Amino acid sequence: MKNPSSNDIQRVRDFLINLQARICSALEQQEQLGGGTAEFIIDDWERVEGGGGRSRVLQNGDVIEKGGVMFSHIQISKLPPSATERHPNIAGAKAQAMGVSLVIHPKNPNVPTSHANVRLFVAEPEGQDPIWWFGGGFDLTPFYPNDEDIFSWHHTAQTLCAPFGDEIYAEHKKWCDDYFYLKHRDEQRGVGGLFFDDLNQWDFETCFKYIQAVGNGYLDAILPIFKRNQNKPYTQAQRDFQLYRRGRYVEYNLVYDRGTLFGLQTGGRIESILVSMPPLAAWSYRPEWDENSSEKKLTEFYLKPQAWLTCLKS
Repeated sequence: MKNPSSNDIQRVRDFLINLQARICSALEQQEQLGGGTAEFIIDDWERVEGGGGRSRVLQNGDVIEKGGVMFSHIQISKLPPSATERHPNIAGAKAQAMGVSLVIHPKNPNVPTSHANVRLFVAEPEGQDPIWWFGGGFDLTPFYPNDEDIFSWHHTAQTLCAPFGDEIYAEHKKWCDDYFYLKHRDEQRGVGGLFFDDLNQWDFETCFKYIQAVGNGYLDAILPIFKRNQNKPYTQAQRDFQLYRRGRYVEYNLVYDRGTLFGLQTGGRIESILVSMPPLAAWSYRPEWDENSSEKKLTEFYLKPQAWLTCLKS
């Protein structure tokens, strides 16, 4: 397994910076198509220990209520044991991590919340060769699901996975279903997508091509969903349900999300770590939904793992 050169790492960094810019540009255009004028502000930052990043955040838009598209490239002088539970062999090692991570919270309840992340991690244990892997994926969290949206989201995922092996979509879809699971609620965070971590099963170049496909695939998957749904009318009751379901998003990110926990454990920049939080969320004590309601169907069907490309094909 060839170790990445400094030039390889620079190429990954260049791709990530370009990906961040392209995603922000495309989402700003979507905001403008909905009559909004909000734009992503740019907040460059440095980390005392080493490295830094560029945070880009859009708030109070007419289409996007809050969106954060974050690039970071940080240097870690000594990995703490709390951040290396799954890889105790690299505890104490010098490391670097870079990635683009985004969460987009639309204003209209008919448009799902979406998340994507692509990243590279390289550790240098003393006296050993560097250890590297890629990670990432994207997932969709609807409030009022549209079958066409879910099918197209997963079809895009399947298509981008195909060149890397017939089994990759199924494996990384299942990994996504398993990962974005709220154990304390016994429900999925949404309808899934792709998730993978510790990816070094191929050579570095192939792994890099895969995260490029995933990063570029996010826009291919999400823009048609915005276009189909962002101008649909909605009621106050639907808005209230959206805020209630956003509460689940908060619960997941603070309790289970590895990226959030890694950032907190390694002294990361708190504003960037918690930018995924929605601007508004709500909690209700044991709410009840009508048996045949859309709200009930969300939890009874859509928030259960499904073979979406099969069950929605017709």
